[in-house]
Amino acid sequence: MAATSNDPTQHVLVVDDDARLRRLLHRYLTDHGYHVTAVGDAGEAIAALKNFTFDLMVLDVMLPDQDGVSLTHQLRKANDLPILLLTARGETEDRVNGLAAGADDYLVKPFDPRELLLRIATILRRVQPAAIQHEPLRFGLATYDPGRQELRRGEQVIHLTEAELSLLQTLAEQPGLTISRQKLGERSRVSGSDRAIDTQIARLRRKLEPDPGQPRYLLTKRGEGYVLRSGS
Repeated sequence: MAATSNDPTQHVLVVDDDARLRRLLHRYLTDHGYHVTAVGDAGEAIAALKNFTFDLMVLDVMLPDQDGVSLTHQLRKANDLPILLLTARGETEDRVNGLAAGADDYLVKPFDPRELLLRIATILRRVQPAAIQHEPLRFGLATYDPGRQELRRGEQVIHLTEAELSLLQTLAEQPGLTISRQKLGERSRVSGSDRAIDTQIARLRRKLEPDPGQPRYLLTKRGEGYVLRSGS
């Protein structure tokens, strides 16, 4: 698999007590363009977080001094660093506990390193969307600024719920490109079925479109997904 063109400033903290896996992940992620710091337990992770700035942490659940779920919960009190949990336990309850503690994703061992790479890229794309699309987008009398994550109609700021904002930001990353419901669910904060995506899209149209019944900017591509198009 060819190396990706990731931002070289993206710094990943790998926390795993398995020295062999830690070395493999360090080499693999480094080969794919990330700057990597790898440590063996929770204490070393906390020390690293005090001394360096990271873009994402890959955290093993089974650590010798503190389990990864409780460490995630601890960090979430004062830190919004994206966390991808690794574990040998794949039961639903374990995944739910990890996500409830504040983890962004959960990967069960053993895993294909290519899947880890894709999950890391997806998380970083979701939490750093402004790096992709900076220019404001016009929708008739409405304007969306991806950098500020703000929708305006004239001088009036239009209130967006977290779900609506997440969907709009995801679509605004790649205006003119059709994005499937599955991808929208993965990249945004809207979880659940396709119906949940459709419901939030309908609500977003009421705030974005001059006539939500005949949308001009937030369009449905039947059988494919949704596409956001700007224009006067």
